[in-house]
Amino acid sequence: MATPPAPRIAGVGQIAITVHDLVRAVAFYRDTLGLRLLFEVPNMAFFDCGGIRLMLGVPSEARFDHPASIVYYRVVDIEAAHTALVARGVTFSQPPHLVARLETHDLWLAFCEDPEGNVLALMSEVTRP
Repeated sequence: MATPPAPRIAGVGQIAITVHDLVRAVAFYRDTLGLRLLFEVPNMAFFDCGGIRLMLGVPSEARFDHPASIVYYRVVDIEAAHTALVARGVTFSQPPHLVARLETHDLWLAFCEDPEGNVLALMSEVTRP
C-alpha cells in the first residue's frame, strides 16, 4: 500500500497564546506591541499580525494551561523597536544581539516576556551592503 502524499501546508493561519488575565494581555498586545485587535469573544481576543491571526485565550481545560511557544515578531529596525518597547515598559532579557551571519544578511534577536510570562522575541534580518 502506497503512503499517501504529505499535506501541503500553505502557511501559519493562527497562533494561540495562553493567558490568564485577558484584559491585561489585550492591553499589552494592542497598546504596547501595537497589534491590530480584530475581535473579541468570551475568554478570547484575536489580533492581526502581518496576515497571521494571533489568538489570546484563557485556557478552557488543564491540558491547555501552559506558556506559549516562542513567537518571533519580525521587525525592520530591531534597535528602534527595542528602544520603543523599552520606553513602553517592556523588559528585555538582553538587548538586540547578532545570532547568525548568513550569506546575504545577519539575523538579530531580542527576547522579552508578555505580562503573562510568555516569552516572545523581536527578529530582524538585516541585509549587509
